[in-house]
Amino acid sequence: MFLCGCQRHPRFVFLEVFHIGKLEHQLNEEIRDKEIRVIGADGAQLGIMSPADAQRLAYEKDLDLVKIAPNATPPVCKIMDYGKFRFEQMKKEKEAKKNQRVVEIKEVRMSPNIDTNDFNVKVKNAQKFLKEGNRVKVTVRFRGREMAHTSIGEVLLKQFGDACAEMATVEKNPKLDGRLMTMVLSPKAGK
Repeated sequence: MFLCGCQRHPRFVFLEVFHIGKLEHQLNEEIRDKEIRVIGADGAQLGIMSPADAQRLAYEKDLDLVKIAPNATPPVCKIMDYGKFRFEQMKKEKEAKKNQRVVEIKEVRMSPNIDTNDFNVKVKNAQKFLKEGNRVKVTVRFRGREMAHTSIGEVLLKQFGDACAEMATVEKNPKLDGRLMTMVLSPKAGK
Protein backbone atom coordinates (compact mmCIF):
# COMPACT_ATOMS: atom_id res chain seq x y z
CA MET A 1 0.00 0.00 0.00
CA PHE A 2 1.28 3.45 -0.86
CA LEU A 3 0.24 6.77 0.68
CA CYS A 4 -0.17 9.31 -2.02
CA GLY A 5 -1.50 12.83 -2.05
CA CYS A 6 -0.74 15.94 -0.13
CA GLN A 7 -0.89 16.11 3.67
CA ARG A 8 -4.34 17.74 3.72
CA HIS A 9 -6.01 15.18 1.47
CA PRO A 10 -4.27 11.84 1.92
CA ARG A 11 -5.63 9.04 -0.14
CA PHE A 12 -4.64 5.41 -0.21
CA VAL A 13 -3.99 3.82 -3.54
CA PHE A 14 -3.14 0.20 -4.16
CA LEU A 15 -0.38 0.26 -6.73
CA GLU A 16 -0.05 -2.54 -9.20
CA VAL A 17 2.62 -2.75 -11.82
CA PHE A 18 1.03 -2.49 -15.25
CA HIS A 19 2.82 -1.96 -18.50
CA ILE A 20 0.59 -0.16 -20.95
CA GLY A 21 2.07 -1.16 -24.24
CA LYS A 22 5.69 -0.20 -23.74
CA LEU A 23 4.91 2.99 -21.85
CA GLU A 24 5.73 3.64 -18.23
CA HIS A 25 4.35 6.90 -16.94
CA GLN A 26 5.83 9.01 -14.17
CA LEU A 27 3.22 10.14 -11.65
CA ASN A 28 2.95 12.96 -9.14
CA GLU A 29 6.07 12.99 -6.90
CA GLU A 30 8.10 10.96 -9.41
CA ILE A 31 8.23 14.00 -11.73
CA ARG A 32 11.42 15.85 -10.80
CA ASP A 33 12.03 18.19 -13.75
CA LYS A 34 12.73 21.91 -13.15
CA GLU A 35 9.76 22.99 -15.21
CA ILE A 36 7.02 21.21 -17.13
CA ARG A 37 4.32 22.11 -19.62
CA VAL A 38 0.96 21.35 -18.04
CA ILE A 39 -2.27 20.37 -19.75
CA GLY A 40 -5.47 20.51 -17.72
CA ALA A 41 -8.03 17.74 -17.28
CA ASP A 42 -10.21 19.38 -19.95
CA GLY A 43 -7.30 19.49 -22.45
CA ALA A 44 -6.57 23.21 -22.02
CA GLN A 45 -2.96 24.41 -21.93
CA LEU A 46 -2.15 25.70 -18.44
CA GLY A 47 1.37 26.81 -19.38
CA ILE A 48 4.86 26.10 -18.11
CA MET A 49 5.27 25.76 -14.34
CA SER A 50 7.17 23.91 -11.66
CA PRO A 51 6.12 20.34 -10.83
CA ALA A 52 5.17 21.41 -7.29
CA ASP A 53 2.66 23.97 -8.61
CA ALA A 54 1.26 21.46 -11.09
CA GLN A 55 0.89 18.83 -8.36
CA ARG A 56 -0.93 21.35 -6.20
CA LEU A 57 -3.38 22.01 -9.05
CA ALA A 58 -3.88 18.27 -9.57
CA TYR A 59 -4.49 17.60 -5.87
CA GLU A 60 -7.00 20.42 -5.65
CA LYS A 61 -9.03 18.67 -8.34
CA ASP A 62 -8.36 15.27 -6.70
CA LEU A 63 -6.55 14.04 -9.84
CA ASP A 64 -3.04 12.85 -10.73
CA LEU A 65 -0.22 14.59 -12.57
CA VAL A 66 1.04 12.26 -15.30
CA LYS A 67 4.08 12.81 -17.53
CA ILE A 68 2.83 11.93 -21.04
CA ALA A 69 5.69 13.25 -23.21
CA PRO A 70 8.99 12.91 -21.33
CA ASN A 71 11.18 13.62 -24.39
CA ALA A 72 9.63 17.02 -25.17
CA THR A 73 11.32 20.24 -24.05
CA PRO A 74 10.01 21.00 -21.47
CA PRO A 75 8.35 17.64 -20.66
CA VAL A 76 4.57 17.58 -21.07
CA CYS A 77 2.41 16.53 -18.13
CA LYS A 78 -1.34 16.17 -17.96
CA ILE A 79 -3.72 16.41 -15.04
CA MET A 80 -5.98 13.33 -15.21
CA ASP A 81 -7.45 10.42 -13.30
CA TYR A 82 -4.64 7.91 -13.88
CA GLY A 83 -6.67 4.90 -12.74
CA LYS A 84 -9.35 5.65 -15.33
CA PHE A 85 -6.70 6.31 -17.99
CA ARG A 86 -4.96 3.00 -17.23
CA PHE A 87 -8.28 1.14 -17.33
CA GLU A 88 -9.14 2.60 -20.75
CA GLN A 89 -5.67 1.78 -22.10
CA MET A 90 -5.97 -1.83 -20.91
CA LYS A 91 -9.45 -2.04 -22.45
CA LYS A 92 -8.06 -0.80 -25.79
CA GLU A 93 -5.19 -3.31 -25.56
CA LYS A 94 -7.60 -6.20 -24.92
CA GLU A 95 -9.77 -5.09 -27.85
CA ALA A 96 -6.73 -4.88 -30.12
CA LYS A 97 -5.62 -8.38 -29.08
CA LYS A 98 -9.12 -9.73 -29.69
CA ASN A 99 -9.22 -8.26 -33.20
CA GLN A 100 -5.68 -9.36 -33.98
CA ARG A 101 -5.38 -12.33 -36.30
CA VAL A 102 -2.18 -14.33 -36.51
CA VAL A 103 -1.22 -14.79 -40.14
CA GLU A 104 0.34 -18.19 -40.60
CA ILE A 105 2.70 -19.19 -43.35
CA LYS A 106 1.48 -22.41 -44.97
CA GLU A 107 3.92 -24.39 -47.07
CA VAL A 108 3.31 -26.23 -50.33
CA ARG A 109 6.13 -28.58 -51.42
CA MET A 110 6.76 -29.91 -54.90
CA SER A 111 9.48 -31.60 -56.92
CA PRO A 112 10.59 -30.25 -60.31
CA ASN A 113 9.09 -33.23 -62.19
CA ILE A 114 5.58 -32.93 -60.68
CA ASP A 115 2.66 -34.25 -62.73
CA THR A 116 -0.04 -31.85 -64.02
CA ASN A 117 -2.83 -33.18 -61.79
CA ASP A 118 -0.61 -33.09 -58.70
CA PHE A 119 0.35 -29.52 -59.61
CA ASN A 120 -3.36 -28.56 -59.87
CA VAL A 121 -4.07 -30.12 -56.45
CA LYS A 122 -1.20 -28.10 -54.92
CA VAL A 123 -2.57 -24.92 -56.54
CA LYS A 124 -6.06 -25.60 -55.11
CA ASN A 125 -4.59 -26.14 -51.64
CA ALA A 126 -2.62 -22.91 -51.90
CA GLN A 127 -5.75 -21.02 -53.03
CA LYS A 128 -7.64 -22.41 -50.04
CA PHE A 129 -4.88 -21.18 -47.69
CA LEU A 130 -4.90 -17.76 -49.37
CA LYS A 131 -8.70 -17.48 -48.99
CA GLU A 132 -8.25 -18.08 -45.26
CA GLY A 133 -5.89 -15.09 -45.21
CA ASN A 134 -2.66 -17.03 -44.74
CA ARG A 135 0.58 -16.52 -46.61
CA VAL A 136 1.84 -19.45 -48.69
CA LYS A 137 5.46 -20.53 -49.09
CA VAL A 138 5.87 -22.62 -52.24
CA THR A 139 8.96 -24.83 -52.21
CA VAL A 140 10.54 -26.92 -54.97
CA ARG A 141 13.06 -29.47 -53.67
CA PHE A 142 15.86 -30.64 -55.93
CA ARG A 143 17.40 -34.10 -55.46
CA GLY A 144 20.64 -35.40 -56.91
CA ARG A 145 21.09 -34.50 -60.59
CA GLU A 146 17.99 -32.28 -60.57
CA MET A 147 20.31 -29.52 -59.22
CA ALA A 148 21.68 -29.14 -62.76
CA HIS A 149 18.21 -28.06 -63.97
CA THR A 150 17.15 -25.40 -61.44
CA SER A 151 15.58 -23.37 -64.28
CA ILE A 152 12.78 -25.99 -64.41
CA GLY A 153 11.95 -25.21 -60.77
CA GLU A 154 11.91 -21.48 -61.46
CA VAL A 155 9.51 -21.95 -64.39
CA LEU A 156 7.34 -24.20 -62.19
CA LEU A 157 7.17 -21.57 -59.43
CA LYS A 158 6.28 -18.83 -61.91
CA GLN A 159 3.46 -21.02 -63.29
CA PHE A 160 2.29 -21.55 -59.71
CA GLY A 161 2.31 -17.78 -59.11
CA ASP A 162 0.33 -17.19 -62.32
CA ALA A 163 -2.24 -19.84 -61.31
CA CYS A 164 -2.79 -18.04 -57.98
CA ALA A 165 -2.52 -14.51 -59.45
CA GLU A 166 -6.20 -13.63 -59.07
CA MET A 167 -6.12 -14.00 -55.27
CA ALA A 168 -2.44 -13.56 -54.40
CA THR A 169 0.58 -11.40 -55.05
CA VAL A 170 4.14 -12.67 -55.18
CA GLU A 171 5.75 -11.35 -52.01
CA LYS A 172 9.18 -12.96 -52.63
CA ASN A 173 10.25 -14.06 -56.09
CA PRO A 174 11.71 -17.56 -56.63
CA LYS A 175 15.08 -17.86 -54.93
CA LEU A 176 17.44 -20.83 -54.73
CA ASP A 177 18.72 -21.63 -51.25
CA GLY A 178 20.79 -24.81 -51.18
CA ARG A 179 18.63 -27.60 -52.62
CA LEU A 180 15.38 -25.66 -52.14
CA MET A 181 13.88 -22.97 -54.35
CA THR A 182 11.20 -20.96 -52.57
CA MET A 183 8.64 -18.31 -53.40
CA VAL A 184 6.22 -16.60 -51.00
CA LEU A 185 2.66 -15.60 -51.95
CA SER A 186 0.53 -13.28 -49.84
CA PRO A 187 -3.24 -12.80 -50.15
CA LYS A 188 -4.46 -9.70 -51.96
CA ALA A 189 -6.10 -7.10 -49.75
CA GLY A 190 -9.87 -7.27 -49.79
CA LYS A 191 -10.02 -10.91 -50.87
